[in-house]
Amino acid sequence: MLAGVITPPIILSGAAGVNLETPLQQYLVSTALIISGLLSMIQITRFHILGTPYYIGTGLISVVGVSFTVIPVAQGAFTQMYANGFCPVADDGTRLPCPDAYGALLGTAAVSALVEILIAFIPPRIMLKIFPPLVTGPTVMLIGISLIESGFKNWLGGSGPCSDATHTAFFDKCPDITAPHALPWGSAEYLGLGFSVFITIILCERFGSPIMKSTSVIIGLLTGIIIAAATGYFSRSGIDEAPVASFIWVHTFKLTVYGPLVLPMITVFILCACEAIGDITASCDVSRIEVDGPIYETRIQGGVLADGINGILAALGTMTPMTTFAQNNGVIALTRCANRTAGYCCCLFLILAGIFAKFAAALVAIPSAVLGGMTTFLFCSVAVSGIAIICRGTPFTRRNRFILTAGLALGYGATLVPNYFDKVFTYEGDNRSLRGFLDAIDIFLETGFAVTALVTIILNLALPEEVEETDEQVVAPDSSPVAHKGDGRSNDHSMDGDKVA
Repeated sequence: MLAGVITPPIILSGAAGVNLETPLQQYLVSTALIISGLLSMIQITRFHILGTPYYIGTGLISVVGVSFTVIPVAQGAFTQMYANGFCPVADDGTRLPCPDAYGALLGTAAVSALVEILIAFIPPRIMLKIFPPLVTGPTVMLIGISLIESGFKNWLGGSGPCSDATHTAFFDKCPDITAPHALPWGSAEYLGLGFSVFITIILCERFGSPIMKSTSVIIGLLTGIIIAAATGYFSRSGIDEAPVASFIWVHTFKLTVYGPLVLPMITVFILCACEAIGDITASCDVSRIEVDGPIYETRIQGGVLADGINGILAALGTMTPMTTFAQNNGVIALTRCANRTAGYCCCLFLILAGIFAKFAAALVAIPSAVLGGMTTFLFCSVAVSGIAIICRGTPFTRRNRFILTAGLALGYGATLVPNYFDKVFTYEGDNRSLRGFLDAIDIFLETGFAVTALVTIILNLALPEEVEETDEQVVAPDSSPVAHKGDGRSNDHSMDGDKVA
């Protein structure tokens, strides 16, 4: 999960985000590790709210990390902020550092997290009726697909100005001409660096021990770092200049609420709640405790409530929304250890890794091609998780196929052509409230996974359920089953796939 924790702050603070200076990027990576460790303790400990039947936390090894879901929403909002003058732009069009945009993201996230807190008090069975796998599956898949673009651009050299066809001479090479061993975007050397990570992950899966398979992403990243350092792509200057220690609030950001971001951020927290339900259910399963009944429902309620509270605390600690990670479930299944003491040790390791600022500086110094080889694999695994949710919890009836087709058609379109809605609203007046409202609609409809979620929710509630036909069988004289009614195909498929792990 270490790779998952550090990836969002690196992307959002880098050239593909608000283009912050290196010390601020290092600080955000350190803060992500510290906040992850501190907020994980809330989930693991589980507090009872006095005088009520409600809890905060799951009481399981539910480690939290920075949510990937916020990345496409934030990138879309940052692009709009640079376009409308909220963020400064150089004369040649290059994005300048914009810490105020990051502060607006944090402030909006803190307010939007209240939605997830309210969701926590909705019974899980009602939640799953409104947001079944038919809704969450394609939505998660679109999140992964939208992230792959950023990962693949980094793989080829960087996702900043050097990847644009109209870049200035300063960005003729990636990340710029002053970088060590800088090369043009798309060079074979960058492609090879990324493949060193990608191939190592595959080799770990094929030949590695169980623990190597669980840590294959980190092993691949370390392999790429070693190769990059040996061949001159690694710069030590940022590491040497970084302080020895760091902590939250060493740097702060001006918290504001950016109106156009509210609707997309509410969608993010609704999805975080849905993901939390699935992850907590899986944690209960691998921990060999109840996966139904009143105790299970209190764990779901406590976990979702803790996620919402963590969203507010993370923003106040200068970090983007946090959510329960599922990676720990594989480790629990592998080691058969679900003792919360192990979870607290993990939290302590994350906090110490964040306090030791040189570690964060080393992570920020990783060449983009190495990071891209890792994140492309990581982001694609998010998309595959969405496919798994669909297959595991959705029978492919005509109704469900229709809903998936309608939702994915618009979601794929918005992802592949993200500026398709730019010319719809032509208002250029001075009414800032109206302008903000139109910008909110623009961001929402140009975010592929948000469109998919909206369409699938509406159609799932509007279209009537189909009555599934069962094939009646008669036994022929030779004792072989013969279909009496239906399409002639055998009907020996199991319905176990409808059970959510």
